[in-house]
Amino acid sequence: MLNAQFILMDEYQTSGDFDLAFCNGVFHHIAPDRRAEIIGYISRALCKKGLFALWENNPWTRYIMGKTPFDKNAAPVSPPEARHLLQAGGFEILSTTFLFIFPQILSWFRLFEPFFARLPFGAQYQVLCRKP
Repeated sequence: MLNAQFILMDEYQTSGDFDLAFCNGVFHHIAPDRRAEIIGYISRALCKKGLFALWENNPWTRYIMGKTPFDKNAAPVSPPEARHLLQAGGFEILSTTFLFIFPQILSWFRLFEPFFARLPFGAQYQVLCRKP
């Protein structure tokens, strides 16, 4: 059985006992001057060898973010910037993958997306990293 809790950051005391942390589309809503602080918080929450999967909107394909009112004041995070933040926070980068390359109208091409995942064309990207 899966046991899940939702706790606000201010209420959670990091304890280094998580094996995996995941976020999707969060960092472009965090002020750039606070991102390193948040990376540190995530690192402290992870156990040794814990994994962190950071998913973000690909700013190199700005069309999607430009169409979303929720992202109107977002500060995009480029893949190199995300990798730099994670490395500066002590993480080992395992991979960077670009996903959601083909829009719905070309969905039958999605079968081929794994072959293009290293190219920066997807609407989102994932940086997978590990805490040493």
